[in-house]
Amino acid sequence: MNIPTLPWVLMLRVYQDVIPAVRWHLRRWKELAQRIPNPELRKQALMSIENKTFHCEGGGIYGLLAREHQSEAIDFIVAYQTISDYLDNLCDRSTSLDPDDFRALHESMFHALTPGARVTNYYRFREEQDDGGYLNKLVENCQNILKKMPAYGTIAATLHELANYYCDLQVNKHVKIEERVPRLKALFDLYEDKFYQMSWYEFSACTGSTLGIFCLIAYGFDDNFSNDTTQCVKNSYFPWVQGLHILLDYLIDQEEDQINGDLNFCCYYKNHDVMTKRFSYFLQNANQSVAQLPDTDFHKMINQALLGIYLADQKVQRQKEVKKMAKHLLNKGGAPAYFFFFNGRIMANLRSKMG
Repeated sequence: MNIPTLPWVLMLRVYQDVIPAVRWHLRRWKELAQRIPNPELRKQALMSIENKTFHCEGGGIYGLLAREHQSEAIDFIVAYQTISDYLDNLCDRSTSLDPDDFRALHESMFHALTPGARVTNYYRFREEQDDGGYLNKLVENCQNILKKMPAYGTIAATLHELANYYCDLQVNKHVKIEERVPRLKALFDLYEDKFYQMSWYEFSACTGSTLGIFCLIAYGFDDNFSNDTTQCVKNSYFPWVQGLHILLDYLIDQEEDQINGDLNFCCYYKNHDVMTKRFSYFLQNANQSVAQLPDTDFHKMINQALLGIYLADQKVQRQKEVKKMAKHLLNKGGAPAYFFFFNGRIMANLRSKMG
């Protein structure tokens, strides 16, 4: 099965193969979520699926890299992203601000990456307990797929490293408001020598994406996948591609986060000119770093798709400086970025008319 190298071919495969498969799996998890006994856990599980379907659809694109194992890869990606989105909801709209609670919840993300790890009570530090086995089934679904993965032993340590970055962010950004920035700065201090090219808030953004994990999972079905290529994938996706991904996410949410009082890493830039230069720097490094990967054209398209799809969001149109910045970044992304941008605008308009 060929890997798409042209934007229109990628979108055709997404509409034909990826989205139908993702939605089939999500329906399965939604049916299970509807049977969660605890009303708060049920509410957050359902909201995470209904409001964040696009996370699974975007992640599902990496299933194409698994070639004839596309089905298994998408199955894993949907389950793992569903865990991520569910836990994000539980922490974001939490009945607690306890870092021990958040750490316990996120043990599930490590167990999902570890075949044979015994599931535990991930809710042990919170009032809500009975999810009817929902989170455990998501974890076990991921484990069962990894058990059959030829290169799991090659990628396992790197999967855990990326998950550790992600979970540290989730724990520290959801505690009491006054503790969030000091905790995230202290976390960056541990890695500053390695990631000296960036600020604490840019590093935090880099840790908040699951794209590197999904890329490795897709390649993990290749029994010839090497340690060297594993490191190439990690060093390309973390920090640069993941940083570009999450910074764009925060960029379009600035107005919304300011109204809701939520932490937004973009507000720490000195001004929009500095922000524009830094985003361009991340894009440049993301493109340069994926040039060393197999399926280079596919990975470059992912960078251009991130630009196009995020900047097509209608939130951009309501923010004057962001709109100006979007035009600059799309020009940097070139014709493919504009292709994904216009495709994203068309799909957003269709969705608004339908609902």
